[in-house]
Amino acid sequence: MARDASGREAPTRREYVKYGGAVVGGGLLAGCTGGSGGGSTPDATATESGTSTPSATEDTGYSVTMSPVGTVEFERPPETATVYDATWADALVGLGHGDAVLSLGHPENYYAGYYDQLDGVSFDPSELAPLYNDGLDKEQFYELDADVHHLDPVNIGYSGWSGWSMRDVEEIESNVGPFFANRLSRAHSDPPGEYGGEYEYYSLWELTEKLGQVYRETERAAELKAIRDDLVDEITADLPSRSDRPSVGLLVFTPDQEAFSPYRINAPGYGKAQFRPFDVEDAFADSDKTYAENYEGSYDVEGLLEIDPDVIVHNWDVEPSERTRAMREFFADSPVAQELTAVQDDRVYVGGTPTQGPVMNVFQIEMTAKQLFPEQFGEWKGVGQHDPSERLFDRDRLATAITGGN
Repeated sequence: MARDASGREAPTRREYVKYGGAVVGGGLLAGCTGGSGGGSTPDATATESGTSTPSATEDTGYSVTMSPVGTVEFERPPETATVYDATWADALVGLGHGDAVLSLGHPENYYAGYYDQLDGVSFDPSELAPLYNDGLDKEQFYELDADVHHLDPVNIGYSGWSGWSMRDVEEIESNVGPFFANRLSRAHSDPPGEYGGEYEYYSLWELTEKLGQVYRETERAAELKAIRDDLVDEITADLPSRSDRPSVGLLVFTPDQEAFSPYRINAPGYGKAQFRPFDVEDAFADSDKTYAENYEGSYDVEGLLEIDPDVIVHNWDVEPSERTRAMREFFADSPVAQELTAVQDDRVYVGGTPTQGPVMNVFQIEMTAKQLFPEQFGEWKGVGQHDPSERLFDRDRLATAITGGN
């Protein structure tokens, strides 16, 4: 995967809003009341707790507030949702609402293998509509006719990749349904310069809590976090002293250029959430070529050898891909690569997806523990390849949290 990459009248067909409201004066009763701007100053801030309780509105409705969408009102939990990033699809699976997902940006890239280890949990991305095709097709949003859109309006309305403007966002918001997502928290990226509002960053678990409020699944969201917290507590209790922890190089290999694009493993954002509990030495901490500092930056193999991480982790892959297989072939054929400590010690791994939701995160924390600290937690054998005695968390507990025991 590469590094990140109107005037239509309200439809008369919708005389009844799926949230239980009605068309009033050409507008939807249910929707976003706060708009896409969270404030008037162009500041991006991180929230520490991110916790809140859904506010009750008139009659039986409720509202949930999150940057950058503002306050969004609902008459009842959404039954259908357009989704772009895996983060939100995985969160909906975790909250027991995977069947609400109608789409993904790239369904073919969604890794559903974790769910195979959870009794009663299934999710088939091949059945979903692909949202991305050289941008976003506005007509597709009308056709999907979802109750809510889990896409970040600032990201799609200002960034250019979608082919949309904020006018398009507002049209879909008014004629179909509200937006509810926060994408820039993945890497704490700056909002586009044209955006004039505040933008707050949330942790993965704060975002999961927000989504739990939308779908009235706050207890499920809390149990998912408790499973993660118990896993982290167990792992951190057995970690060696920091001086005995390996240096880790997180990167992506570009085969045709034989180049390695580095990431900071300890950088902020939920995209690194599987690594953060381990507090390892970041091999690229002082690099000026990382994703955050230089989008086009990369190392050749000689440059990588100068840094020489103890462990090399390939970003964006859960299981070996064509790209990671090409990297291993390159390492095997290159005399310089053979001098890398990670190659000599057979410590080259795939590191999971940054667009992780809560279920993926629990599995990827376990994966990272075994990859970085095999003496403490056992060797990493691959997804689904460990005996029950080798697992670091209870699959049945996670499955029950998702399914409610049904």
